[in-house]
Amino acid sequence: MTSEPTAPNVVILCGGMGTRLREETEFRPKPLVEIGGRPILWHIMKTYGHYGFTAFVLCLGYRGVMIKEYFLNYRYAAHDFTLTLGPQPEVAFHASSDEKDWKVTFADTGPHTNTGGRIKRIARYITGEHFLVTYGDGVADVDVAALFRFHLSHGKLATLTGVHPLSRFGVVDAEGMMVRRFREKPRLDGLVSGGFFVFRRGVFDYLDDASVLEREPLARLAEDGQLAVYPHHGFWKSMDTYRDVLELNQMWEHGERPWVVWRPSGQDDR
Repeated sequence: MTSEPTAPNVVILCGGMGTRLREETEFRPKPLVEIGGRPILWHIMKTYGHYGFTAFVLCLGYRGVMIKEYFLNYRYAAHDFTLTLGPQPEVAFHASSDEKDWKVTFADTGPHTNTGGRIKRIARYITGEHFLVTYGDGVADVDVAALFRFHLSHGKLATLTGVHPLSRFGVVDAEGMMVRRFREKPRLDGLVSGGFFVFRRGVFDYLDDASVLEREPLARLAEDGQLAVYPHHGFWKSMDTYRDVLELNQMWEHGERPWVVWRPSGQDDR
């Protein structure tokens, strides 16, 4: 799948405070806010895992210890098991884990560090020339294997995924004083960054400890002709507000799960 000996690392930004989602993030970090009973972080990792990218680096910050605890207790929380008590208790799990090959590095990148600074701080954990980056609060049906192949094909330092977001408002198509058509939350024509990136190690030269990835670093990469765009025309949604949480959970409950590119098994499809 790749030209590297092993699949590249997937860096997930998990450290923000999620202030616009205070209803949930007052008690837990945003990546642990759930869709269908599982943290959105799990959904994101399942997407990458489906395409063979299973070496993760989580950039922790706000309430990061809760993310560590979730994974330390993951097998017990995710599966039925039988506990035999006694001097040497024994645990028998009743299902295997589809995530058995995941390797997760938990990196404390500070409670208030900006996105570029968080990436800069985990440079020592990147094992190859290329690595993938995304946020811990958005789901999509992006073919990340195709994204990675595209990145390798053009030889630039960076690739971002461009998406067509849905409008939050209905759009009126009018001629003169007459409404000809009303479109409820249509897909916008322009591309925005969907938060699924691929970088070469040279990107670290564009970052410092105070960098905001989405501002000066990406602007400089574009000015230097080192930033390519991979267009994605499928599903994409960011969990920015409590309304987004409700919408994603309603979709899950109604069986509308376009971001689920993996094959559910066991409790994965509950």
